[in-house]
Amino acid sequence: MTAGLQTIIYPVKDKDRAKALFTVLLGVEPYVDEAYYVGFKAEGQDVGLDPHGHAQGLTGPVPFWHVTDLRERLAGLLEAGAEVVQDVRDVGNGRLIASVKDADGNLVGLLQDPAA
Repeated sequence: MTAGLQTIIYPVKDKDRAKALFTVLLGVEPYVDEAYYVGFKAEGQDVGLDPHGHAQGLTGPVPFWHVTDLRERLAGLLEAGAEVVQDVRDVGNGRLIASVKDADGNLVGLLQDPAA
């Protein structure tokens, strides 16, 4: 049994650059910002940035974040230093996806469902 996906931790080499990217992605400021960890809470999801994760062999999972305006969020991520891996595409019935990678090579997926 699981309570669902509640925490995602990404290993990062440049904590400040990663923090800027995830601040744009999540639309919130971190609730924890220490040398060893930056933590965000957004819509019940905890996202952590671990500047020591690579040394521990972490590569991190690739979540798909559901957003209301994929193109706007993608533009913000690119301005914050992300690089497009997969540009916006419709995967059927108006569902849009895209993915980017941050400066550390972590993949971030975006997903937008059509308006109801």
